[in-house]
Amino acid sequence: QVQLVESGGGLVQAGGSLRLSCVASGRNAGTCVVGWFRQAPGKEREFVASINWNGGSTAYAKSVEGRFTISRDNAKNTVYLQMNSLRIEDTAVYSCAADIHSLSQTQTTTSVYDYWGQGTPVTVST
Repeated sequence: QVQLVESGGGLVQAGGSLRLSCVASGRNAGTCVVGWFRQAPGKEREFVASINWNGGSTAYAKSVEGRFTISRDNAKNTVYLQMNSLRIEDTAVYSCAADIHSLSQTQTTTSVYDYWGQGTPVTVST
């Protein structure tokens, strides 16, 4: 099992930056694939970024590529999402998720993930 706790969300002006953190605990915390997803009001949850167990492979949604960076520190069981050049349309609740089966392959599909955090809200204002 894996427990996930996100932090770092908040209110930021367009063009600004935020760094989200996802702290994992549990037996598979250090070997799981971790993904970030977001859900805006009235919209479906969408994939943002994913990182494999050792950080050697990452994947991004086209809408955030070049602006967001996913990374992990396994010594701290923490995955980060650095978000730069934020836009109004990035406003959403951001959640991290853990896939304990894939190990080396990043995953972009919601259904693959086994465990989810509660989410942290990000609001980008003009």
